[in-house]
Amino acid sequence: MNNAVNILQEGSMMKALTKLGISIVIAMLIMAIYNVVDTFWVARLGTLPVAAVSVVFPLSLLFLGIGLMFGVGGGVYISRLLGAKQIVKAGQVASVSVITSVILAALIALVCTAFLPDILLFMGANTGMMHLAEAYGRLFVISCVIGTLNVSMSNIIVSQGASKTSASAMIIGSVINIALDPLFIYTFDWGVEGAAWATILSRIITTIIYLRFFMKAEVKVSFTLFVPTIRMYLDIIKIGISMLCLQLLQTLSISLLQRAAVKYGAEAVAAVGIVLKIVTLGTNVVFGLVKGLQPMAGYNYGAENFQRLKEAVRCSLILTTSFCVLWSTFILVFASPVISCFGKDETMQEIARIALRANTLMFFTFGFQFVYSTLYMAIGRARQSLLLNIGRQGLFFIPVILLLPSYWGLNGVLYAQPVADVFATLMTLFFAIQIHRRRRHKSHLTTENLQC
Repeated sequence: MNNAVNILQEGSMMKALTKLGISIVIAMLIMAIYNVVDTFWVARLGTLPVAAVSVVFPLSLLFLGIGLMFGVGGGVYISRLLGAKQIVKAGQVASVSVITSVILAALIALVCTAFLPDILLFMGANTGMMHLAEAYGRLFVISCVIGTLNVSMSNIIVSQGASKTSASAMIIGSVINIALDPLFIYTFDWGVEGAAWATILSRIITTIIYLRFFMKAEVKVSFTLFVPTIRMYLDIIKIGISMLCLQLLQTLSISLLQRAAVKYGAEAVAAVGIVLKIVTLGTNVVFGLVKGLQPMAGYNYGAENFQRLKEAVRCSLILTTSFCVLWSTFILVFASPVISCFGKDETMQEIARIALRANTLMFFTFGFQFVYSTLYMAIGRARQSLLLNIGRQGLFFIPVILLLPSYWGLNGVLYAQPVADVFATLMTLFFAIQIHRRRRHKSHLTTENLQC
């Protein structure tokens, strides 16, 4: 048995989750740092370029949703297939997931390019920033197609327990992007378009690393294994659809947030964009920590090892909540010096400081929310997973951002996220109680069957 599968079924749980997750944490942290550094370099061009790039950013979430739908949906399916020792079918699922995701992303890119000005207006662009946003956006869409391919391949790789390979590719790509940003933006004098070119080239490098892995992997991705069936798509999509819905709602929620902010000027849009990038540093660490839970839960659920499944959830909650508390404390204390790194516009900085502290108030619950949404995905509970994934940014945030600014002005924009998080946490608590009751019942029935 290879080491990647062995770690899923035996040994110390905390050590296993750390081993599966830490490399992804590092990779996602570096990716988030790249986003912050990218914003830092663009901020030196002025407030308007930052606002323009921020307006385009939600488009990436749409493409990320496609990659996650097929990557996570296929990855969860593959983890269960590996637990049941169905290697050949796992390769077919991997191939269908990856190839379909990039085809769909390319089609969406064509639509986005054709209607880009209208899309940017919907996402909060005004006439002052439209030219910059459109120039950056046309190149950024290309990078998003490559990013979709990378996200789907990354999740398929993680589902096999090879999180270190996935992490290495993300780290290399992000470091290259960070290095190319100042070269393309300032040395070559390409401005915001230079930032887009840096993203394109770095993502191509990441793609090459992933493709090399699949040439030697047990579960391969190839056109010869691309044998899609309606049943296979249904099994992939019923799990992955929640991730697509999450990203679609995040795209919509950020667009609504920016539309609400633009009423208070480009400074408010720039401030919101900067804060979103900083907050991503924290959320990406949680995503990385929970990445280890996905294959662990899927494998042990498929193998009916419910005691190990319970231990995986407990350890994941400890890891994520501990980090969330530390992160919240750090941001609340050091918000001012962090924001001062981004430009010299005092109005923008003041708005950003308030927004950053506001977005951190309920962050201590984020790990709890994401652990249970991941658990429901991993065990194939599609409807519950969908509700948990769309709750935070969809069911709760969208009504809040539409209503609160009418009563509270700019503060209503800045405090919308913590208000939504209160409701999302309560819903997660309900589903957490439900799943533990069902797990105890199923574990009891399994024990009785073994005794018979």
